[in-house]
Amino acid sequence: MQEESRVGNASRNMMFGMFLRGYQMLLPFIMRTAIMTYMGLGYLGLNSLFGSLLWVLDLAELGVGAAMVYSMYKPIIDGNTEEICALLNLYKKYYRIVGCIIAGVGLCITPFIPLLIKQDIPEDTNVYIIYLLNLLSTVISYWMFAYKQSVLVAHQRNDLVSKVRLATNTVMYGSQLFIVIFLKDYYLYLIVAIIQQIMTNCIVAYVSTKKYPQYRAVGRLDDSIVTKINGRIKDLFLTKVGTVIVSSADSIVISAFLGLSILAVYNNYYYILNAVMLMVKVLFDSSMSGIGNSILTESKDKIYKDLKTLTFIVAWLAGFCGICLLCLYQPFMTLWAGAENTLGFNVVVCFVIYFLIDQLNQLFITYKDAAGIWHEDRFRPLVTALINLVLNIILVQFIGIYGVILSTVLSVLAVGIPWILHNLFTTLFKRSMRHYVYRLLGYALAIFFVANITLFACNQVEGGGIKVLLIRAVICVVVANSLFFLVFFRTESFKDTKDIVKRVLKRG
Repeated sequence: MQEESRVGNASRNMMFGMFLRGYQMLLPFIMRTAIMTYMGLGYLGLNSLFGSLLWVLDLAELGVGAAMVYSMYKPIIDGNTEEICALLNLYKKYYRIVGCIIAGVGLCITPFIPLLIKQDIPEDTNVYIIYLLNLLSTVISYWMFAYKQSVLVAHQRNDLVSKVRLATNTVMYGSQLFIVIFLKDYYLYLIVAIIQQIMTNCIVAYVSTKKYPQYRAVGRLDDSIVTKINGRIKDLFLTKVGTVIVSSADSIVISAFLGLSILAVYNNYYYILNAVMLMVKVLFDSSMSGIGNSILTESKDKIYKDLKTLTFIVAWLAGFCGICLLCLYQPFMTLWAGAENTLGFNVVVCFVIYFLIDQLNQLFITYKDAAGIWHEDRFRPLVTALINLVLNIILVQFIGIYGVILSTVLSVLAVGIPWILHNLFTTLFKRSMRHYVYRLLGYALAIFFVANITLFACNQVEGGGIKVLLIRAVICVVVANSLFFLVFFRTESFKDTKDIVKRVLKRG
């Protein structure tokens, strides 16, 4: 029954999550198009730069959220309401402190903001005000009942959070689109985002309280439990440092060395890539709590078998998405932004490789977080990120935009993935990872084989426009998935995945 419940919760979360991600892909796409058309590439560059900079400030979160959600798994299974309430109370206090730290550090670095922008600052724009509005939005997200969401996440009810975000995002994007097209006021555009953040936090808090009224932020945990949580937070901080450097370094380096206009073009590409990543990430987010529950209740053999099945699903799904990016990226970008705002096909190849590696890495991170393997893994993200940053700064000066993407690919592939695999197999699975690595290499060869055939088929369709783009898309869907089926349909993982799909459809 527990496994059926996990499958049911994960499938429900994936359903709502995928719908929300699709929605969040479409409307920001419309927003980027509107800003590019009515306000210019400079504003898109500012969006990307300050988003990355505030992601760096988000280091102050320290990993509190992940540590708290993980700490709730066992008391939820045991029905220990008192401990969950005490955890919420601690979480509430920590997030207030986090908000204050972000505000303080953010204000301290305000005078240095112009140093991060080489050129292309829009006229009549005060970068200090724009930065401070973005900072306020981030700070409010921690002060306004943010801790309440952890209850829904720990109970695998991410779908409720998705519904709230769907409603508040609709209001935000509608208002921002009107502002960009008719008022062309970037300051007002940012104020609307602040209001949306307040609305989202308040409504999620209301839903959480209504769904689980027994949980209130009261009580005090034993010192031993607080010590364990603080230990997890310390370990997660190093992880977060690494994640933030990898996520933010690219935009900051491009802005500092190449300028806002090139950053805007790069981020048009990265926006599409990230949108696809977020769609696939729904699978990981929806499975997190179920994996955590499984780790606490199932045998090592069962957990390892689940990993192999999930790896197969990720390989097929990520492989298909990567092939679509390979075949559709350039014609889509030409159609959307114009040929003058496109990058070379070699950049597309780099992006696709980056995407595939990232999806595999996300799978391992999901297992690491679900199992709470933060102490053993604490140095890996930081070392990987520092290597990435050094390569970023060096390569961007020699090969420009290519160096920015390649630095991430090389650091994650050569350092990050081997290291996290070692940690998982020695700590969680307690077995040799050799056979699993062979499995990964097999999936990589299959994706390479299918990608080349699909690309060859798509290249037979010449020309541009929406019609050609749609024909290529159909070729990707039919050819890629047919070939994956021929390669995998006799494997055990395919049969296990088919059983999972049947259970999900039956519940639906």
